[in-house]
Amino acid sequence: MDATYDRIGGDYAATRRPDPRIAAAVERALGNADIVLNVGAGTGAYEPEDRRTVAVEPSITMIRQRRSRGSALAVQGRAEALPFADRRFDAAMALLTIHHWTDPVRGLQDMRRVTRGRIVLLTFDPASRGTWLTDYLPGLIALDAAQLPAMSFYGEYLGKVDILPVPIPDDCTDGFLYAFWRRPSAYLDPARRAGSSSFWALPNVDAAMWRLEDDLKSGVWTRRYGHLLKEEVFDAGYRLVVTAR
Repeated sequence: MDATYDRIGGDYAATRRPDPRIAAAVERALGNADIVLNVGAGTGAYEPEDRRTVAVEPSITMIRQRRSRGSALAVQGRAEALPFADRRFDAAMALLTIHHWTDPVRGLQDMRRVTRGRIVLLTFDPASRGTWLTDYLPGLIALDAAQLPAMSFYGEYLGKVDILPVPIPDDCTDGFLYAFWRRPSAYLDPARRAGSSSFWALPNVDAAMWRLEDDLKSGVWTRRYGHLLKEEVFDAGYRLVVTAR
């Protein structure tokens, strides 16, 4: 999470509420780790409440929105220069944040340095086209490719990893970019869009949303994508990357 969120992250806690099903997948991936580091922690949405957690986040705006959470400690800092001793943590997690790091290689290496057990990452596979949203904002495809490492990257720098799909439920409570795959009208709300950095990075978003609004009113969207309304989960390209230790 970069300092951009000092400017755009003022309502992040409201628009990016943790989804319990995604939280459960992260919990399972962490195994029996007791002391957990959360890198690029944002407002701390997915931090496990039954473990000792230390959060690292560069944006003071995000830190100020953190939930009141028992023993959780938040430190202002960056993934590329973690202010901790070697092998300090049982496990480390970094959720939907690597695309904000200035140096992903150094960030992963430093996570490995301070962690004696598993590393758990939630990220997006840039080889995926996401959802129908890219038909309205085709620039998302190039943006994802520019910001996000390929899936092969993680094994190269972390060793053996498992890569697990994270299907997104139709009523996902977290407002990340492709969360509203079955609720297209949600994208018409500027407050919801503000919770995703991609909308801040692309030009002509308003024009694309006007076209989406017109297509919803005319029935064009339903004719093209209405088959999704029958689905309860969708694989939009989000992945859990979990190291062997």
